[in-house]
Amino acid sequence: MAEITHTTLVPSKLELLARWMRATPWFRGAITPELEIIGGFRLDDPEGEVGLEFFLLRDAADGEIYHVPVTYRGSPLPGSNGHEDESFLGTMEHGILGTRYVYDGPADPVWRTTVAALLDGEAEPQHRTESNTPDRTILLVGGTEAGDISEATVVRHPVPGDPEGPGVVAPWDGDDDARVHSGLVLRGEGS
Repeated sequence: MAEITHTTLVPSKLELLARWMRATPWFRGAITPELEIIGGFRLDDPEGEVGLEFFLLRDAADGEIYHVPVTYRGSPLPGSNGHEDESFLGTMEHGILGTRYVYDGPADPVWRTTVAALLDGEAEPQHRTESNTPDRTILLVGGTEAGDISEATVVRHPVPGDPEGPGVVAPWDGDDDARVHSGLVLRGEGS
C-alpha cells in the first residue's frame, strides 16, 4: 500500500495539470484552466514504484469537468522523449522523494496493467488523500472485464448519471458543494 506523504511539491499538482491540459486536444477551455480538485482516487502499483492518481477536476473558468489520470515515477518512463512526448506532463520536486516524472496515465504500462486489474476486480481503489484507506465510493459497473487493456478508455469529460456500459464510476462534488454527482470515468470492454 502506498504511503501518502504531506510535503511540498514544486510545481503543485494543479499547476502542472493546468499547464499540460491546455495543450491537449480534449481541453475545451479557451484560456489556461483554473482547476480545483472535486474528486478522485488512487490505485496502488503492486511493485510500489509508480504512483497512480485519478483526478476529477473542475475548471472554475467555465465549469467544465475533467477526468485526468496520471502516474508519478522516480525516473523517466522507458522510451519517453521527455518534453517531446505529449504524454509527459513534466517534473515535480517532491519534498521527500525528490524529482518525480509525471505522465498521462494511459501512456504508462504500469497504469494499463493496474487498471486492467481494477476492471477485473483484482485491484482496490484507494482514498486519494489518506494512506491505506480503501475508497468504497468508486464502483465497478456490472459486466466490466478488462480483457484487452486497449479497450479500457478514459472518459475525459464525465457526465453525471447512470452509465450506459461497463466501467468504473466515481463521485465528484457538485457546483454548490451540497450535491454529489457520479458518472463513468473509465469505460471497460464492450462499451
